Amino acid sequence: MNLIAAVDSNWAIGNKERLLVSIPNDHKHFREETTGKVVVLGRKTLQTFPQGLPLKNRTNIILSRDRNYEVKDALVVHSVEELLEELKKYNEEDVYVIGGESVYRQLLPYCRTAHITKIDHSYEADAFFPDLDSDPEWEITADSDEMTYFDIAYTFLKYERKAY
Repeated sequence: MNLIAAVDSNWAIGNKERLLVSIPNDHKHFREETTGKVVVLGRKTLQTFPQGLPLKNRTNIILSRDRNYEVKDALVVHSVEELLEELKKYNEEDVYVIGGESVYRQLLPYCRTAHITKIDHSYEADAFFPDLDSDPEWEITADSDEMTYFDIAYTFLKYERKAY
């Protein structure tokens, strides 16, 4: 299973239920990675999407503890166990965890690859991604050249869980 996130220099991912910054090339990278694939996300993350609707051209699976929660054009599961059972129907390489903070933390142990857009800036934030740089189980296996969007420098990194 994969996960994909944009983080700042402190591994922050959001503030007040919004992304820290909008970088068009990062959105393009996200679309290229996830289109035609399965995306796993939490209810709060879904509510931040345009009109709160699932992403087009993807299988959307929403993780929510609310047993009455329903979403048109998405599958809702209510526990990590239920999610893992549902994901057996798909190729694990085609599954992308896309947020938010609690979903990333719950599913990180099940992920092998992390696609991280690392932004060279520190933002005010209230949501964070686990720091993979300080986690001995993870290593960077690919990185892009540094890019800029106006005055924001960023890099696309691929982390993989080390084989034990």
